Amino acid sequence: MMKTVLGSRRVVRFLVPIATLLLIFWLLPLPSYLEEKEINDSGTFDDYVKPTELKSVAPTPSKVLTEVTAEKPTPSSKPLGKHNYRPDGLLEVDFDGPHPIYELIASAEERWKKKVSRASKTLEEAVEEYKRRYKRAPPKGFDLWWQYVIEHKVQLPDEYDQIHHDLEPFWGVAPADLLKTQEELEKKKDSYTLGKNEKGEIAVLTWAFEDGRYDQYIRNSKSVISLLREVEAWLPPFRATFSPHDGPNRMSDYAIKSAVLEAAASQTYLERKALPKIAGNGWMYSCPPDSPARQHPVDLKKPPVLQDKKTFIYDHVKSMDPCQHTNHFLIHGQLLGLRTGPTPQASMVPEFSHCSTTMHHNIRMPTPYGFIEEVLPRSDDPPFNEKVDDRLLWRGRNTGIFHGRDTLWQNAHRDYFVRLTNEIEGTVDILSVNVSDTERVGSPRRFRKSRINPATMDVAFAQEPIMCAPDVCDILESMYQFMPFQTGKESGKYKYVIDVDGNGWSGRFKKLMTTNSLIFKSTIYPEWYHDRVEPWVHYVPVQMDLSDLHDALIFFRGDGNGDGAHEDLGAKIAAASREWSRTFWRREDLVAYFFRLILEFSRLMSLDREAMSFTLPEEGD
Repeated sequence: MMKTVLGSRRVVRFLVPIATLLLIFWLLPLPSYLEEKEINDSGTFDDYVKPTELKSVAPTPSKVLTEVTAEKPTPSSKPLGKHNYRPDGLLEVDFDGPHPIYELIASAEERWKKKVSRASKTLEEAVEEYKRRYKRAPPKGFDLWWQYVIEHKVQLPDEYDQIHHDLEPFWGVAPADLLKTQEELEKKKDSYTLGKNEKGEIAVLTWAFEDGRYDQYIRNSKSVISLLREVEAWLPPFRATFSPHDGPNRMSDYAIKSAVLEAAASQTYLERKALPKIAGNGWMYSCPPDSPARQHPVDLKKPPVLQDKKTFIYDHVKSMDPCQHTNHFLIHGQLLGLRTGPTPQASMVPEFSHCSTTMHHNIRMPTPYGFIEEVLPRSDDPPFNEKVDDRLLWRGRNTGIFHGRDTLWQNAHRDYFVRLTNEIEGTVDILSVNVSDTERVGSPRRFRKSRINPATMDVAFAQEPIMCAPDVCDILESMYQFMPFQTGKESGKYKYVIDVDGNGWSGRFKKLMTTNSLIFKSTIYPEWYHDRVEPWVHYVPVQMDLSDLHDALIFFRGDGNGDGAHEDLGAKIAAASREWSRTFWRREDLVAYFFRLILEFSRLMSLDREAMSFTLPEEGD
């Protein structure tokens, strides 16, 4: 018996070192030759993903998010590198610099602070600031608009550059020609015209819809009329034609728009017959000749090209421009739906719409669609730090493009988004978050998508396929896991929520910004409020190709165990977004924007624009 026991102890002494070595080897990072292979060597998708490869698994929370390589950057006394701020609105990361999100947040906070502090406090200051910015006097009725601003505590009374941007090209067109174009526009199919009727009331003056479409298309006019009714006594006579559709439809020809802008800058105008001829057909002809879109036209037969550099948005509006970011043509449904693009407009057409891109000249309105005062009940939306789900949430319909056999829907923005966030094959490179703002961020670390996506993303199409041909609907059902819409109580548990475009702009952004969640936003539509909000202070901007999504999300939530999380910064932005929504996006703010927009538009459409300008009493003496 003693002999047997001694023999067992010898075996144990022999096995313990071997077991220890095996454990150490198991804990070491995988060598590079054992890592998951990249999607392909060029970093691009091999082809549109086949239906059987897109079926997503239901995402489940995970607290284990192992990286393939996990070496922390070595501290150094050498000065930190500096990130490159490119003219296209993107920050290009210098790996010898600090994590760029520290810098982006700090810079944005400083800009916002300055914008708020320099706001005009008197009518005289507002008039002077208007003249400084736009090189002309304000429109007639500006004093009445100012009175509304003061009485309703409208913030940032100088920040209406979007109105100037939308209307300035029309200042270079002869007023008589604009009125003629307006008359023609009112007869265009799928449009309605609002203005003051013979009683001086805001009403629908005329409309042009196909039979059976009236109730559907006129619906949005009711909320617009409701806004304008609040100031109708102060509005001059006007006629404004609106598109009832989600997206813009007046694509600009670059040469024509440049010509009228040049005329406007010299305080002259061109007659319609004197405008340049259209240079060609397609999206590219709305872009400058030296732009990437003109210099390197995209091939619609090829999938989106993944960037070879780490970038983040520092100027959200610039990052939306397809002329500078040609991947948008391969990703966004509005652009893909028309393939190489439509024929540009032969003249400037003053049509209002819910949204517009940098390539269109539709006039943006402060759309009341999706407006809410408050997310109720408040118990469904706990404070950021009390929300229990650390995944990024999105539920929505498969809108954005018609899914047909002959359409390029496979990489349209919502399909692209759902696919990318549910992929479990391949790897994704993410910047280290375990560094302070005084340390080098270092090269990205490589993660397996099978570990990071289920742990960090809860993204799915809702209900069942729509906007699809019957046979393609069947394909979509086999590709994606369609989930039920969530209740307010269910969605209120998530700290991180993303907003993406649909058929046009997203109407849910207002509601999301009113919650206590940290909101991410990916879009190509500069909206009416963009002068009055600050990305990285009020929300997190995300590129259309989503190349920065994982980096931004992991920065705030940390890795699977929460290590490196900056939840304090996330909570700060979430609180600022809710405060902004309730202070800068009230019903009164919509009215103030619309009020000023109609004053500007009325002057623009007048044969005597000078007579429709405002002067202070002492200036008129």
